[in-house]
Amino acid sequence: MILHELIRENFVAMSKSQKKMANYVIDHPKDIAMCSASELGSKIGISESTVIRFSYTLGFSGYVELQKLIREHFFSHESSITTYQQSKLVLPNNTSFFKQVMEQDRQSIQHTMNQIQEDQYHEAIERLSKANSVYILGLRSSYSAANWLSFSLGLVKDNVHFIRPETEDVIRTISKMDTHSVVIIISFHRYLKETIQIAELAQRQKAFVIGITDSLLAPIHIHSNVIFPIFSPNKSTLDAVSPLFSFMNAIVAGLIVEQKEDFMKRQELYKSIPSNFLFDEEGEAT
Repeated sequence: MILHELIRENFVAMSKSQKKMANYVIDHPKDIAMCSASELGSKIGISESTVIRFSYTLGFSGYVELQKLIREHFFSHESSITTYQQSKLVLPNNTSFFKQVMEQDRQSIQHTMNQIQEDQYHEAIERLSKANSVYILGLRSSYSAANWLSFSLGLVKDNVHFIRPETEDVIRTISKMDTHSVVIIISFHRYLKETIQIAELAQRQKAFVIGITDSLLAPIHIHSNVIFPIFSPNKSTLDAVSPLFSFMNAIVAGLIVEQKEDFMKRQELYKSIPSNFLFDEEGEAT
């Protein structure tokens, strides 16, 4: 959404009160759509004039224009599935349809490349390389991505754990985290409270938290040491799949390069274990 981009571009220059407003806009869009400037200011704990100045900072003529944009977007794009379906229906249904879909994915990957800060990427890789333990969490629509990342990182280093709140004692898992732990949190709209709460608890344990989400101002950013925004043309996790997996692949590849010797040793050990009963003669899984 254009509003997220406007906030991201102007966030650093905002006052403390305006930043508070920015976070509230992301977290509670319906409140902005329904409340007057004075009512909203009371809810957030800022002045009415700050609410109005925030609107000016983003380039709007006033709070009413900001409200209009939010009403048009959030009330007509509530469902990620609906958004995803609608974005595909506008594509001409002809012989090159699949190319058009893949071109959209390519553009999303390009946008994501432009959004990622290289210094934060290198810091994340260094932390992962030195970590004694790595924990990965993603719930609901982020579950499959977290599962893939935990499996892939597990091929590179030891002690990689996929957090499953539905089958394990999460508090016990969190209690094992410390300054030598890295926690990767994948969180996309609609942002689950459970994910944010686990990130907060991991941060309290002094673990290094890596946030992968759809906006620099997503709720997870408060509890992240580094955050990586994955571009999506709509508020749909499905539209973010291609850039998300591409970036996760870059994380795995970066760690392989960082730990090249260890990775080669692990591969040799892996190959030395008899596994004919798992694979056919061509070496493919059956």
